[in-house]
Amino acid sequence: MKAILALENGHWYEGEAAGASGETGGEVVFNTSMTGYQEVLTDPSYAGQIVAMTAPEMGNYGVAPDDQESRAPKVAGFIIRDESPIASNWRADATLRDYLVAHGIVAISDIDTRALTRVLRSAGVMRGILATGDVDPRELVDRAQALPKMEGSDLVLGVTCDRPFEWTPVGADDEFAPPPQRRPRRNLRVAAYDFGMKWNILRRFTAYGCDVTVFPATAPASELLATNPDGIFLSNGPGDPAALSYAIGHASQIVEADVPTFGICLGHQILSLAMGGQTYKLKFGHRGANHPVKELESGKVEITSQNHGFAVDPDSLPRDVAVTHVNLYDGTVEGLRHTTKPVFCVQYHPEASPGPHDADYLFRQFVEEMEKRA
Repeated sequence: MKAILALENGHWYEGEAAGASGETGGEVVFNTSMTGYQEVLTDPSYAGQIVAMTAPEMGNYGVAPDDQESRAPKVAGFIIRDESPIASNWRADATLRDYLVAHGIVAISDIDTRALTRVLRSAGVMRGILATGDVDPRELVDRAQALPKMEGSDLVLGVTCDRPFEWTPVGADDEFAPPPQRRPRRNLRVAAYDFGMKWNILRRFTAYGCDVTVFPATAPASELLATNPDGIFLSNGPGDPAALSYAIGHASQIVEADVPTFGICLGHQILSLAMGGQTYKLKFGHRGANHPVKELESGKVEITSQNHGFAVDPDSLPRDVAVTHVNLYDGTVEGLRHTTKPVFCVQYHPEASPGPHDADYLFRQFVEEMEKRA
């Protein structure tokens, strides 16, 4: 079956349907990871986005239950160049196509993803419509132009949990993940905000000897603090951080509560806003598993997993918030620490899945910060 991807700038691409039939819309972005397509599909941070994978072939190892980062795919659509006709992996229980069809994800293959990526790098990510069947691309362009922009969009409410729950590990631990660098004297209690959290973050907390209670994004800060946690965590998630006034307000109260606090990705941006900074939209974002980040104090360079379209403006930060990490591609802020309170955060993903584990030490640092006050 034919499929067409149409962008708001009038460009359109014709290929073959590689997933469910129908039509979908969202912000078209690209990810440079060579592997990990199932983790990308199920990462809630991709809600509202149609993801193009730049590696030339996808689906060659199928999909496996233990590789999910949430209960089901969260992407708006999926774009690949070549679809593998077979799934060669003893762990797999389905092909990529079967998985996309089963979950209603519209996808396209047999298009020049390199050409698409060049457009998105030059002009910036943009809205698009992906549709299957006999459709008029000019009409799709018009519909793409009518889609809401990512700026100002609160997508967290569509992916956060409904009620608080105690985390019970789901799926196998990553066999390639490093062993915990430090386990606490007792299991530490972490209260976590779910803005669209990846399961591997929770798996890493479990590996480091932490018991995690997960709370909805709208839960008052007082509800988390009432559990008397050893630490508070703010997760990754989708959309524009500046649109999350409720989350920023809760984070401000948590910062003032003087409880060890750690944020990743959207959680990093929310904490930055709560501490007085500002955020802005990147031209085409950082999405992939090979982004170099420099830790400023030691000079050490980490290869990191990233997925974000917004960044923190370093010039907007107050004097008591220090930049700890920077991106070596473009110099953007990748980590912050409050100089007088036990609060730190990073823009990238130390839990990986997919990606390298160079930054796993950040979980140890959070454990150490909690142990100081336990």
